[in-house]
Amino acid sequence: MRLRGKKAESTIEADYLRRALSDFSGYIAADELYDGPFCVLSIVDNHAFHRLTYAVLDHDPTCEDIRRFFQRFKHHLDARGLAVVGITTDGSPLYPEPILQVFGAEVDHQVCEFHVFQEITKAILKAVARSRKHLKARKTKRGRGRPSGKKARAVARKNKRLQQKIKDLFDHRHLFVKRTLTDKEKRILQRMTRGFPSLRALRSIMDQVYRLFDRRCRTETALGKLGRLRARVRRFRSLRETLSKLFSPNLEKALTFLDDRLLPATSNAVERGNRRHRKMQKSIYRVRTQDHIRQRIALDMYRDINLDEAKQTIISLQLERGRPKRKVG
Repeated sequence: MRLRGKKAESTIEADYLRRALSDFSGYIAADELYDGPFCVLSIVDNHAFHRLTYAVLDHDPTCEDIRRFFQRFKHHLDARGLAVVGITTDGSPLYPEPILQVFGAEVDHQVCEFHVFQEITKAILKAVARSRKHLKARKTKRGRGRPSGKKARAVARKNKRLQQKIKDLFDHRHLFVKRTLTDKEKRILQRMTRGFPSLRALRSIMDQVYRLFDRRCRTETALGKLGRLRARVRRFRSLRETLSKLFSPNLEKALTFLDDRLLPATSNAVERGNRRHRKMQKSIYRVRTQDHIRQRIALDMYRDINLDEAKQTIISLQLERGRPKRKVG
C-alpha cells in the first residue's frame, strides 16, 4: 500500500490533472481538514466531485498558505486555458482575501449554505436552552416529602407545570429548527410556546431564514428579505445578542448562488472527500505522518478518477459470469 501511494502521488501533477481537468466545470469548492498536528487543504470540482489538488501542512493554515495554494492551482488552469467562475467555501476568514488576490473580484465567492444554517440553528437552540434555564429559575424551592397545606400544594403544582414545560422544550427542541413541520408538530409547538411570545418569534425567524434561500428568488430579492429580518430581530432585545449570526456578512455571501443557477449552494463536494479521510483514519492507523497522509490522499484521488472504468470492468465480469457455459466437443 505504501508503494502504491508513492506511485499515485507521482502521477497527480501530470496524468491525473490532465484527466480531471478535461471536463472542468469552472466551479470549485475549497476547504481545510485538521488531522492532529497536520492540516489538509483541498480543492474539488463542485460539479464532477473530482478532487483537483491538495496540500498537507504541518501547521495551522494562514492566509498566506491559502494564497500560495490557490496560486499553484491557478497556474495549472492558466496552462490549459481554463478559468474559475465560482468558489464555494465555509465561513472561515482564511479565504476571502486570498480569493480576491488570486482570482480577482469577478469570481463569485459563495459561502456554503449548510455552514450558515449550522451556525443559525446553533444560535436558535441556544436561545431555547436559555428559556429553559429561565423557567427553571422560576421554580420555588420546597422541602422534601408531600406538600402539606394549601400554599405548599399550590407551589408543588406550579413547579410541576414548569418542569413539564421544561421537559417539553427539551424533548421537542428540534421543532424550532426543522425546515418543514407536520400539522401534528405545529400543534405541539403552539402548545409549548403558549404564553412565550419570544419562543414563537424564534420559530417565525427560522422560517424567514429558510425562505431566504428559495431558489425561485434572485439575490436582490433575498437581500431585501434579509434586511427586513434583521430589522425585526433588532426589536427583540433578548434575542438580538443570541442571533448575532444573522448580522454576519457571510449570510450575504451565502445568497450568491441565487443569481447563478450553476453555482452549487453547498460545499458538499469537498466535504465528501473529508468524510472519506475521517473514515479512513479510523481503520488505517499507520496513516499518521505527513508523507503517509499525502500519499493516501493521492491514492484516493487516483481511485476516484478511475472509478468509472473500474465499474465498467466489474459490470463486464458480472455479465461474463452470468452467461451460460459453452459445451465443449
